[in-house]
Formats: sequence, C-alpha cells, structure tokens
Amino acid sequence: MTVPEGHTVHRIARQFTADFVGHRLAVSSPQGRFAAGAARLDGQVLTGTTAVGKQMFATFETGDVLRVHLGLYGAWDFFGVVSPIVDGQDARGSMGAPRLRRAVRMGEDEREPPSAEGGLLASFPPDPVGAVRVRLATEHSVADLRGPSACEVLDPSAVQAVVDRLGPDPASTDDLEAAGEVVVDRITSRGVAVGQLLMDQSVVAGIGNIYRAELLFRARLDPHTPGRRVPREVVRALWDDWAVLLPDGIRTGLMLTREDLDDEGRARAIADPTERHWVYGRAGLPCRVCGTPVVVEEMAGRKLYFCPVCQR
Repeated sequence: MTVPEGHTVHRIARQFTADFVGHRLAVSSPQGRFAAGAARLDGQVLTGTTAVGKQMFATFETGDVLRVHLGLYGAWDFFGVVSPIVDGQDARGSMGAPRLRRAVRMGEDEREPPSAEGGLLASFPPDPVGAVRVRLATEHSVADLRGPSACEVLDPSAVQAVVDRLGPDPASTDDLEAAGEVVVDRITSRGVAVGQLLMDQSVVAGIGNIYRAELLFRARLDPHTPGRRVPREVVRALWDDWAVLLPDGIRTGLMLTREDLDDEGRARAIADPTERHWVYGRAGLPCRVCGTPVVVEEMAGRKLYFCPVCQR
C-alpha cells in the first residue's frame, strides 16, 4: 500500500478545481458519520480548493471550509466527468453532458475504483459503495471520500490556525527562498534525528515515508543524524530537492525519485514501480550505487529505508 503524500493531495485539489469549483454541490454522507457537516455544506457553491502538505481545504460560498486529511488509508473516488490534469495544469472538461463516464481513485495511488470496470461506469451517478464518509456531486461529476483521518467543516479562522501549525510546502508558497530558511532553522535547531524531522509536518509539510527515504538518500545523509548536526547548506539542499520532486509528483502522479534515469529508463520506471526509487521498499536488495543491502528499520513508528554505506 502506498500512503498518500503531498503530491497526491495537490492533485486532488486540482481535480476539484477542474470539475467542482464554481458549481453548486449536493453534499451528503452515505455512511452517516458526517451527516451534520454535509447538511451544513449541501446546496452551496464551491468557490476554491487548495492543498497545504497532506491537507486539503475546500471553501464554500458562505466561508465554510471542508478540511480533509487522508491519513494512512483515505482516498477520493471520482466519477463522471473527470478532467485530465496535464503538465501540472488543470485541463477543464466539457460543461455539457458527459460523453465519457470515468472512474478514478486518488489517494493511496491512482487507479480505477473497485466499483468500476475498465474505468467506465454503467450508469451515472453510481450508487455509493461501502463506507463513503462524504459525497460531493455536481450534475456531471461525483467525488466520494472514504477512510480519511480527518473530515470536518471549519470557519476561516480555524483553517488559518491549522495552516499555521504546518511547516512550509513548496507548492503552497510564493517565496521558496524564505520558506527554505524556515525549514533550515527548524531542522538545525533540533536534536531529533533528521529522518524523523522530515516526517514532522510542523517542520516541513507534505513529506511522507517514500519521499523521506529518497530525499535522504539523494543527499547521502544518515537519517539518524541529529538535526542540529546537519550543516545548514545540506538542509537547504534537501529543501531545494523537495521543491523539485514535489512538482514532478504533482505533474505525473508518481513518486519517481531516481535522477540517474535517461528517457528510456524513466519510461521503464513509469511502467514498473520497482524501478522508481533508490532505497524505498528495497530492504535486503543491493543499493543501486554501492551494492550493499538496503536496511529497513523503524523510526517513530514508520519504516525507514537507507543504505548504511552511501548514507554514512
């Protein structure tokens, strides 16, 4: 299972921008656990969607904001008109009757939901299947949320309080230089292992297990190094690398972190997930650089992959 990381949440926000923003939505909670929140939002126009780190904020015309954090298991299923997102930009679909009734899951990874066959729907809208926490629907598009760790309606001040607790996100800032300095200060002032700090959403937002392992390997940095012992220029290089990997993930929908691939190698990695990473998911396999078996251990409750030689 691939846990949703920052690039996925940004893609989901862009999907909503493409197909739901500007529409008056029917909002329901088929599961029933979000009934009060759904009733508050039902019938409102969605005016904007944004992502910060692993959290999405959908703003409605009254100022109400739906905050969603997918957590470990959450995912959105999109049905009906699902506009393509090309080169990181929203490619808006037709506002008329849908000619193609598609089904796409965005969360753990992007694939067709179990309720669709061949990515196509027999009828629209589909009946909710399973534990759907909230359904957002226009005349032509439906989004079903299942398994989130957070799903709540907030006012703008409460949203700002949530955002203020998050670290910088390269895709949510207009000043990468200043945001990078914040991350450098937060990491180099702590005695906690840098491998743990990169997963701390109050330090830097959006990095999950895969990006954490890959960023550290690309920097040839021992994940156990206390933050205060990591040179500022090394932390800055980590931030700059994150500012490259995240937009690539948003554009492609993939966490492809090997910079050694030519065009042919990148095509192979797109088709074969086992070719996408330097160390993540490769416990016991030879390091792609030095041949030493990749190590996996637990750090702060999550699996950490690294090369004990390249990352000394």
